[in-house]
Amino acid sequence: MSQTTLVASTGREIGSPASRRLRATDQIPGVLYGQGMTPVSVAVARRDLRVALSGPAGFNTVLQLEVDGKVYPAVIKDVQRHPVKRNVSHVDFLQVNMSEMLTVSVPLHITGEAKAVLNEGGLVDPSVDTIDVECTPGNMPNEFIVDVSNMQPGDVIRLSSLVMPKGVTALGDPEMAIVTAIHGSQAEAPGAATPAASPAAE
Repeated sequence: MSQTTLVASTGREIGSPASRRLRATDQIPGVLYGQGMTPVSVAVARRDLRVALSGPAGFNTVLQLEVDGKVYPAVIKDVQRHPVKRNVSHVDFLQVNMSEMLTVSVPLHITGEAKAVLNEGGLVDPSVDTIDVECTPGNMPNEFIVDVSNMQPGDVIRLSSLVMPKGVTALGDPEMAIVTAIHGSQAEAPGAATPAASPAAE
């Protein structure tokens, strides 16, 4: 789990024109909400948000969100991006209870080189780029890493093969394929799958 402090300001004007003016000053409009609290409209400096999310947990960082002198443990629940520039245009912060379970998507990364697959002209295809898990904020994994070095053509790594840290439960079908070693003939077929690229945090 990664935690970092982020300061948010309140009192911003509501509405699309006001939000555009805010973004022009490198501030990102957002909202903080959670169980038992009234949603609060906030704004954060774009640079500060980028720095806060630059650690290994990325968008799953548990933030110590400081609002009007009060600190809220929070995670990013949703972000909106500019349709062309792809930079963050709005962010939703969810206040969390450090002892309660929540559902998060944890990045899946592949390491190693499947030489037996590559030597036959095949490829290693990750079927997903995130794994949905249930855990407390304090147990939230930064990432899952899958070593594909020993994969052979036709091999499949399934969700059940991932080792979950203590207090973390994988969600979804245990038989779901998360990485597949595709034969050379399949890799060359029209419409063959290619590895998915994860969107960069901005």
